[in-house]
Amino acid sequence: MQPKKRSPRARRRGVALILVLGALTILTVMLTEAQDESSADFASALAARDQLIAEYSAKSAVNLSRLIIAAEPTIRGAIGPLLALMNGGQIPGQIPIWAHADKALGAFNDQDGQKAFSALAAIDTKLGKNLGMEGAGFEVRIIDEDSKINVNAAARGEAFSETRLASQLMGLMMGTQNDPLFSQRDADGQFSDRMQICSAIVDFVDPNQDQAGCDVGSEIAQAAAPEDSFYSLLTRPYERKNAALDSLEELRRVRGMSEDFWATFVDPDPDDPDRRVVSVWGQGTINVNTANPQVILTLVCQNNGAPEATVCTDPAESAKFLMALSMVRGFTAGAPIFGSPKVFANALKGKGMFGDIMTMLGIEPIQLKSQDDFLKSVSTESKVFSIYATGYVRAGTRETRTRIHAVVDFRGAPPPGMDARAVDAAKDAAAALDPSGTTAQQIDAALKPSPGGNLVYWRVD
Repeated sequence: MQPKKRSPRARRRGVALILVLGALTILTVMLTEAQDESSADFASALAARDQLIAEYSAKSAVNLSRLIIAAEPTIRGAIGPLLALMNGGQIPGQIPIWAHADKALGAFNDQDGQKAFSALAAIDTKLGKNLGMEGAGFEVRIIDEDSKINVNAAARGEAFSETRLASQLMGLMMGTQNDPLFSQRDADGQFSDRMQICSAIVDFVDPNQDQAGCDVGSEIAQAAAPEDSFYSLLTRPYERKNAALDSLEELRRVRGMSEDFWATFVDPDPDDPDRRVVSVWGQGTINVNTANPQVILTLVCQNNGAPEATVCTDPAESAKFLMALSMVRGFTAGAPIFGSPKVFANALKGKGMFGDIMTMLGIEPIQLKSQDDFLKSVSTESKVFSIYATGYVRAGTRETRTRIHAVVDFRGAPPPGMDARAVDAAKDAAAALDPSGTTAQQIDAALKPSPGGNLVYWRVD
């Protein structure tokens, strides 16, 4: 008996189910792709929004920091007599209130910052208006650039500035403990001693074409030889800048600037800019009240200081000197130690609190080679500051951060409330009968310092 043939309809059974399943699969894939694209767009929009909020949080921190620095003379005038009373009648120098900017600005920060500020000042920030930020905050550090060795001092083209910089660089690199660093090949495969690297740094910045002489202790006049042709002989040659550096990173292009040299003498800890020894901003003089101990030791050991003192030639004595500085700063709790450059010079000779601690540690009084010349490189007032502000936005496990590095110059800045630019611009605009001259007058007014200082560097990361 032959099997029964299936009808055409029976053979088509299940086709609809296959078509439906195929359609559902395609729709599922399309829907998944659409959902992924929407999620990516939504996440991108959230990231862009948070990035913008974080950036403006950092900008707020920068502006508030400028206000704190500008208010220092007013604060000094209020508490100066009290500090003088505590310091035996000595008039205090500039008070480094910027070192406590993160706490002082807590009232304008997120909830954690407001709580810290309330605990510090015993003030309830909830009673204030328009304080704090919702869902965002900032971290801020203000670094005194006048507490560093300014390599851009050579860009002035003055013999005195170049000699002073060379002396400071040689003082920085002195010490037998640094000898191994100059007995090995540098990043360019060359052997470079202290004087070669010192000359390379000065020559990279100064505007002339003469080789800098870093043998500052020599009594014999040095011949002005032409700058060496090292950079033109490289595989990828380039020229010296022969002008002021715009950022610290440009210093890496200088001959002999190896990673070891950078970590030892330039920026020992990138996460702690306060430990940085070198700057490309600043007035040129070094504020001894805010400079870290290593910079002060460099200042003492420069040519017009006391290069032959035991603190400059004996690593053990150098360590004692650094310890003495740290102890004095611990006793004063951040208050300025030296009221003037002359007070600092006298302290090196064994006078005052610092002199007493030096004696206690067995450090001999330091006799300066040329006190008048030495005092020209010392100050107790800072005018140029780096503001490192990081704005952040936290949402669940996601955190968005934006960092701003701003450098502000307060030289010539009027007190808060006396914005010379706005006043002069209004006067000039009102007095200008000739419209063609208004633009020039406004530009001239804009170049005048404001109470918040002038921005000379701005970087967003």
